[in-house]
Amino acid sequence: MRRAALWLLLALLAPALCAPPAAGAEEPAVAAPAGPAGDEGTIRKIISEDEDVLAGKRFSYDPAGRRDPFRSLIEKVDVERSGPKPTGIGGMLISEVDLVGIVRDPDGDLAFFNGSDNRGYFLRVGEKLYDGQVIRIDSRNGRVIFRQEVNDPRLIKPFREVVKELNTVEEGNP
Repeated sequence: MRRAALWLLLALLAPALCAPPAAGAEEPAVAAPAGPAGDEGTIRKIISEDEDVLAGKRFSYDPAGRRDPFRSLIEKVDVERSGPKPTGIGGMLISEVDLVGIVRDPDGDLAFFNGSDNRGYFLRVGEKLYDGQVIRIDSRNGRVIFRQEVNDPRLIKPFREVVKELNTVEEGNP
């Protein structure tokens, strides 16, 4: 019953919906949105930039922290930093330093490291080594977390986190 009523209503309304407008009737004009005079210039600039990119005249790529998709994933990349290594802890790799202790300080925790030159160094959060920097010092668990810069095109992020932990010595065992 409902289906028949629906078909009847559709049959009655179809000619009115499909009929062309009367000869004297005018269609309402659709007005373009009014905007500042600078909008046209901006639109033209965007269109011309898009045309330049499509024509191959210009190219831009913003990696936003991701790897470059145009670099090979197979070849190994050895990137040498320009200039000589700095002296002291700033010239040491994260793998060359050993965590000796963590000191609590009212200004923030300090991590005590033994460098490859057999000297001791105190580092705070944010201080840099040659291939990374300290991002967190966890005095409760005896860990220091580094953000190591990695230049490997196979990785999504250009860095990785490296954790250095204190070696605990139990009483009675040297």
